[in-house]
Amino acid sequence: MTSLQSSLRPVPRTAWWIINLSLAALFLYPFWVVVSQSIKSPAEAAAAPPTLFPASFSLGNFAKLFGNENGGAGFVQQLGNSVLVSVGATLLTIVLSTLAGYGFAKLRFRGSNLLFFATLATFMIPFQAVITPLYLVLHQIGLTNNLLGLMLGYTTFNLPFGIFLMRNSFAALPASIEEAALVDGCSVLRAMVRVLLPVAVPGVISTALFTFFASWNEFFAALILMTDQSKYTLPVALNVLSSGTFGTLDWGALQAGVAVTIIPCIVIYVLLQKYYVGGMLTGAMK
Repeated sequence: MTSLQSSLRPVPRTAWWIINLSLAALFLYPFWVVVSQSIKSPAEAAAAPPTLFPASFSLGNFAKLFGNENGGAGFVQQLGNSVLVSVGATLLTIVLSTLAGYGFAKLRFRGSNLLFFATLATFMIPFQAVITPLYLVLHQIGLTNNLLGLMLGYTTFNLPFGIFLMRNSFAALPASIEEAALVDGCSVLRAMVRVLLPVAVPGVISTALFTFFASWNEFFAALILMTDQSKYTLPVALNVLSSGTFGTLDWGALQAGVAVTIIPCIVIYVLLQKYYVGGMLTGAMK
């Protein structure tokens, strides 16, 4: 029996590796196509049918994208717009969701459960349904076609999920930690910032990553709210490139733009995925 188990043991392990490598290849193949197209020469990138591996390494597509051709003069600015809006919305969402999540988790007040339920109910409202009232509100306060207005819109859209994560992160912490800080003379706000918040770091990072990715890749609101090309974000700029507005469709420059868009997200996720998974599991268990 022992010899039979020993003979069968390598088979499941081999199958496990085959399944995982197959899944990895399945998910990495589109990314490799984007990268390989972007590092080909512009002529090779436009060749049909496309080849899987570049015949020669070239950064010509990136030079064209960030140069003066093909509308590239604005791509650097549009990249900066995406960074500004995404980072600003992320920081604002972290601050607001931390304060609101702490209030829902630790402060007892009448109607808190009903208010938290109403906050969660906003998950069910698609962004397309609120784009018109959002546009009217931003127009009244003079923030249409303004990166600050887009940043506030992204914050509003991501805030309910951030509150959900931070509320569950604070609720998972033992009350004795906060009570000990209060006994030692900390105020409620100081106990939250100095004692509870460092323990709830996975929830903060999950909220940050979720908000940043959602804001970085968001297309619809940026297309509706931004009218000047100099204020476009990367998804809108890629749409302009893919439509061939600046002439014939340049596949090499387009794939270089896609690579510039997805590589920061992959790097950030790989660096922080441990905390991201921990924060999401905390939210799933509460």
